This record gives sequence, C-alpha cells and structure tokens, in this order.
Amino acid sequence: MVNFVKGRRLSELTGISASTFKQYRLGSKQRNTQPIWQEGIHWQRVNQRLTLYNLPLILDWIANRANPLEHQRAIETYLTSLPSNQPQKRGRRVS
Repeated sequence: MVNFVKGRRLSELTGISASTFKQYRLGSKQRNTQPIWQEGIHWQRVNQRLTLYNLPLILDWIANRANPLEHQRAIETYLTSLPSNQPQKRGRRVS
C-alpha cells in the first residue's frame, strides 16, 4: 500500500477538498481553531511546494473521528513501525 500521497490523490480518494486539507493541517485563524492533523504524522512538508499526506492514517482518522482514542492507537502503531524506531541489532560488526 502507498503510504504518502499528494493532495490531489487524497482528494480523489476521500472526497475532501484541498481547502479543507489546509484547515486540517494549519487550523483557521478566522475561526480561531487549532490544526487537526499533526505535521510529521498525518502530513509531511517535503519542500515549499510539496506536501504529502499519510493516506493510511488519514483514512483511519476519517473512520475514527468519533473515537479519538482509537485513532491515537493507530498513530502509535504507525510511529512504532518506522525504521527509526526499530531496536538496534547487537553483535559484532562485519568489516
């Protein structure tokens, strides 16, 4: 499964508009709301022009909007699965 997608693809898969993504990412100053999606978890800013979205977590968020604790478990599972969070192998190095 593809983990990260561009906004256009996310919109096709979820039916959520790009302007709504922006509100979920950044919050709304006009409405004085905080972001819903967390940078580094739900989305990544690759550079100034490219933002990628974590498709599995966003789909889980949609499915579990009424149950934030369940979505938090999905976030923890995702973070645990990252290569940077895997235990280091012990033993001798082969040169």
